[in-house]
Amino acid sequence: MSWMERFIGEGVSPLMFFGVMLAAYGLGCVNTGYYLVRMRTGQDVRQMGSGSTGARNARRALGSNGFVLTMAGDLAKGGVAVWLAYALTGSDRVALLALLAVVAGHVWPAQLGFRGGKGVATSLAGLLVYDCEVTLVFLVLFGLVYAWTRRSVAASLVAFAALPAASFCLREDPAHIWGISVLAGLVLLAHHRNMTQGIHELAERRNAAPEADETFKEL
Repeated sequence: MSWMERFIGEGVSPLMFFGVMLAAYGLGCVNTGYYLVRMRTGQDVRQMGSGSTGARNARRALGSNGFVLTMAGDLAKGGVAVWLAYALTGSDRVALLALLAVVAGHVWPAQLGFRGGKGVATSLAGLLVYDCEVTLVFLVLFGLVYAWTRRSVAASLVAFAALPAASFCLREDPAHIWGISVLAGLVLLAHHRNMTQGIHELAERRNAAPEADETFKEL
């Protein structure tokens, strides 16, 4: 038995495996927000706002309709990629790798110079098809953090950061834990600017606090 058969299981040919991975990555490269904004306005959505091709940035150019259509497209491709991997191979591990491939395609699309979206919607839809229990943990954590901070990006990042621990608690398969950890890492890496900005804002607030106290004392 080859190393590939040991990893992805018997009955999945190398041609089928690489074909599924290529299809998943290619599907991820179809950045809905980029093409919607390009077709309707002729502009590059990556030159606006956050520089992402995601739904929130598409809303800046196209309004609520752009948000809904972009979100629907990003969700659909994540779910379809994982479903297709299951349908063609019946392998959990191939489905997991397809999830990573479609998210990688969304975040780093080759045809767009490897500058795409942040991968949250695509990851979430693919994760729902792959493992609904881990998805439920994500949604619960997201809801709790959002209720506390009222910031959807921060809530998403905290929930993704906790996914490896959730996988460890819910599953005994090392491949599952490894794959979910890589997925979380991909999304967090795509949000490195948001994380840096958040840390900077917290530092500014902390530095400003003593000054605010002094002002209060003077009053």
